[in-house]
Amino acid sequence: MNDASGPAALQAGPAVRVRAPGKVNLLLSVGPRRPDGYHPLTTVFLAVDLYDDIEVRPNPLLRVTVHGHGADEVPLDGGNLAARAARLLAAHAGFDTSVDIRIRKRIPVAGGMAGGSADAAATLVACNELWSLGLTGPELHDLATRLGSDVAFPLLGGAAVGTGRGELLVPLPGPDGTQFHWVFALSPRGLGTVAVFSEHDRLHIGGEARSEREVLTDLDRLKDALLGCDVHALAAVAERGNDLQRAALSLRPDLRGTLRAGREAGALAALVSGSGPTCAFLAESAEAAAELAEILSASGTCRQALVATGPAAGCTALR
Repeated sequence: MNDASGPAALQAGPAVRVRAPGKVNLLLSVGPRRPDGYHPLTTVFLAVDLYDDIEVRPNPLLRVTVHGHGADEVPLDGGNLAARAARLLAAHAGFDTSVDIRIRKRIPVAGGMAGGSADAAATLVACNELWSLGLTGPELHDLATRLGSDVAFPLLGGAAVGTGRGELLVPLPGPDGTQFHWVFALSPRGLGTVAVFSEHDRLHIGGEARSEREVLTDLDRLKDALLGCDVHALAAVAERGNDLQRAALSLRPDLRGTLRAGREAGALAALVSGSGPTCAFLAESAEAAAELAEILSASGTCRQALVATGPAAGCTALR
C-alpha cells in the first residue's frame, strides 16, 4: 500500500466509487515525431474487463491510497494522474476542495494497458458526481485530453478509433453481445512509455513507416471483424498491427519468449499491448482462453496470466 498527502480543503457528498477498464490496442500506427514531441497516431482501442476501482470521498487533504499488485510502483507525487485529475476538475469548477482517492488496481502498472489513464478518467467521473458538478460527457472528455493521450478512452469504453495523439475518438460499432476472449501475460517489471517511443524513433531513423493506405486497409479490416464478430479476421490484423512492438522487444528481449509461449499454446494472435511489457493473446473461446492462461502461468515467461473479455463498458459508477 502507498499513500501521499498534500494541502487542500473542503467538502462534498458521500463516497463515490467508479470502475474503469483497461485497454488493448488492436492497431497502433505511429507516425514521425512532431515538433511538439508527440507522435501522430492511428489506433483502435478495445476496452477489456480488467478493471481498476476508484473511490473518492471528502477529505481536508488530498490523499491517494493504492492497493493491489504494483501499488509501490504508482507515483504519488505531482505525477499521479488520479490526483492531477482531481486538481484539474476542482480548478475547472472554480473552487478549492480536496478528496481522498482510493485505488484498487488490477490493470498492470506501466504495462501498456493505460492503467494510470483509467484511474484518472475514473477520478474525473467520480469527483464530478461527488461534487455534483453536472459536467457532460464532452466536457469530461475535454478535461481528460489535458491529462494525457489515453485518458479520454476509458470514459467511452467499447471500441474506438483514436487519432491525433490518440485522444480524438470515434466510437466503433461492436459485436452485438459477443465478446472476444483475451489473455494478458503480466511482466514482473514495467516499461516506460517514453522510453519505448524513444526507442521506436531510434530504430526508425531513415526508415519507412507504414503507408497511409496500409493503415486504412487494416482499419477497415478491423471494423469489419468487430462488427462481424470474426475472431480470426481480428487476429490477423492485431498480430501485426502494433508499431511499438519492435521497440518494446528491443528494450525487453525476454518478451519474445512470452509471445512464443502463447503462440505455441494456441493463441490466435500474440502481441505486445500498447507500449508493453504486457503481452496480449487472442483466444478462440472462453475455454481456450482459460487453458492458455494456465499454460502461460506455468511457462515461467510471465509473472501472471489473466483472462479478460472485450469490448467492455467505459467508466461506470458502482452503487
